[in-house]
Amino acid sequence: MGVYRLEFYKDEKGDEPVRRWLREELSPTQRLVLGRAMQEVLQEHGIGVCGTEFGKQLGAGLFEFRVRGQASEYLDGEIPEGGDEKLLLRVFCHAHGDKLILLLAGYDKLEQPSTDYQNDQIELARTRLTAWKLAHAKAAKIAKKKKGTRGA
Repeated sequence: MGVYRLEFYKDEKGDEPVRRWLREELSPTQRLVLGRAMQEVLQEHGIGVCGTEFGKQLGAGLFEFRVRGQASEYLDGEIPEGGDEKLLLRVFCHAHGDKLILLLAGYDKLEQPSTDYQNDQIELARTRLTAWKLAHAKAAKIAKKKKGTRGA
């Protein structure tokens, strides 16, 4: 287990869009490689991936986790069953507290290479981050209120 804990953003209906994207839209090889990269790189280094080939700061609490290259590069030279797939995956994240990385949005840049699409995904991640922060603050306020009534 890494130093950082990964958490999937969950919307008000209980949907976890990044988890759904991983399961429904990525190939088995993409899932394997991204999962391994998130475990071995993102969970180990957190926001420290920024400034490396794996990350980039986007500002306002958002950063990008990048996986690019050939699948075999991430699988110790092993060629996956479906062939040595080229990868260009993006996951937009937020670091919270000391050890939490919130996964907000993701996409396959090879399938959607346009800058407009990337900007839309970044904006979607920002919207989700705002919603998460509001829900987080509301939950903290409720917990504080409950704690206050127990102490009375």
